[in-house]
Amino acid sequence: MTATDATEQFGSIPAAAVIAACLQAQATVPARSGVARMLGRSPLSDDSQPWYLGALGELQVAEQLAKLGPGWTVLHSVPIGDRGSDIDHVVIGAAGVFTINTKFHEGARIWVGSKRLLVNGQKTDHLRNARYEAQRVARELTSVAGIPVDAHPAIVLVGIRSITIRERPADVAVLRHTEFVRWLNRRPAMLDPDVRDHLAETMARPEVWTAAAGEALQVNLPGFAALRREVRGARRVRVLWAMTVVIGVVVVAGTFAINAYATLLGG
Repeated sequence: MTATDATEQFGSIPAAAVIAACLQAQATVPARSGVARMLGRSPLSDDSQPWYLGALGELQVAEQLAKLGPGWTVLHSVPIGDRGSDIDHVVIGAAGVFTINTKFHEGARIWVGSKRLLVNGQKTDHLRNARYEAQRVARELTSVAGIPVDAHPAIVLVGIRSITIRERPADVAVLRHTEFVRWLNRRPAMLDPDVRDHLAETMARPEVWTAAAGEALQVNLPGFAALRREVRGARRVRVLWAMTVVIGVVVVAGTFAINAYATLLGG
């Protein structure tokens, strides 16, 4: 392991897959020029930005999940299958097994119906994908644990402006990330403690999900933290420039108004 890599226990690094994808896409982006830095241009490329936002969403949801009590087991970035797919978070407690599909839609308006989820009026596959993930987890755990297991899908939304629930889907929970932990804690107990513990132990075994998960997981967390600082710094510079422009406009407008008023009085 190098100084820039972090190797952790399976399932303990939130957003591991998207952080890796973000940094891989960002690795080919040239460093910003001095002028670009002065103007606050974002260091992110068009390819790396979606991964970056996805990572932020998963990290924010992970922060919320950390508030769950000791009766809950949480795994992050759970690899499943052999095509590099992963599930953002898998949670198990007395209320059952839950798969969480995190979606970061900054400033978006969300509309939810029984069979559709729209983002700014555009159709998405969020409901279908969430159901599919839950089905895969249920199959894997049922096969390995030796008991029937149901997994309940949830879509957790980060950064949205508003959400309109026209009709809640019967089998998928759709919630803001700030609401999800409270919602989990209010769910009725469905599993006996022995069954919950057995499933939690089974779920935490890397080989349950994919052979690749048995390999050491290395994620350049310091590299991503440095990228976040750079992105934040660029945003602050843009805000300062915007404030400067607004102040300049106000000053010019005020000066013009004073001169105009003085001219009228002089006339």
